[in-house]
Amino acid sequence: MKKIECKAIFLSDIHLGSKGCQADLLLNFLKQYKPKKLFLVGDIIDCWRLKSKLYWPQSHSDVLRKFLTFAKNGTKVHFVTGNHDDFLRRYQPLSLGNIELNEQFSYTSKGKRYLVIHGDQFDVITRYGRYISVFGDKLYSVLLIINRYFNQARYKLGYDYWSLSNYLKQRVKKAVNFISDFEDNVAAECTKKGFDGVICGHIHKVAISEVNQIKYMNCGDWVESCTGIVEHLNGEFEIIDFSNVANLKFLKPSLSKAS
Repeated sequence: MKKIECKAIFLSDIHLGSKGCQADLLLNFLKQYKPKKLFLVGDIIDCWRLKSKLYWPQSHSDVLRKFLTFAKNGTKVHFVTGNHDDFLRRYQPLSLGNIELNEQFSYTSKGKRYLVIHGDQFDVITRYGRYISVFGDKLYSVLLIINRYFNQARYKLGYDYWSLSNYLKQRVKKAVNFISDFEDNVAAECTKKGFDGVICGHIHKVAISEVNQIKYMNCGDWVESCTGIVEHLNGEFEIIDFSNVANLKFLKPSLSKAS
């Protein structure tokens, strides 16, 4: 199969080391593209989860191997540290061949400067309430487990996939306000530092929009939504959504047994 050439791929919140990670789907996605640059925008490895329980299937190693293969074949790989892989922050900045590690990068496209950053720096709870943040992460994991079994039951009854966690994010007022505040905080930082836009992650909600005259792009995640952002050769940014494929795999009985 001929690979799709593109200027850059932006991925965040893969959470390797967690049972929710859709590593197989991510591999299928990556095999279709040949990027000049690959930005891994934080929370690539879920160290919080690995500290509580070791979980590392072969597919997670295959994802890391794919990143290394990209670098070996000439793709510049930019690894942005996030709050779930914050242990790497003690080693930044670091450059190893075609792989660069840092807390943030500057990226220019069509004359516009973009701040590439995970985004936990603009989340007050993550920065100043780590225990609350960890508790919220555990609650999210429980929701994913409930979601899995709930959708297996829906599938048997002939209903389509429905995301409980995403429903709560969209309906709970505090969650909606949190997303709005996060976007505003990121946009304010870009304005302050003279950037035209931002490419981030952290909140697991993919987006390409404008916030306070700043182009705001969020990569989404590879736990539930299976989304990323691709910059094509003409400089246009596009959201890539693998969620429909993810739903089919998510509903397979073998997945729940493997978990």
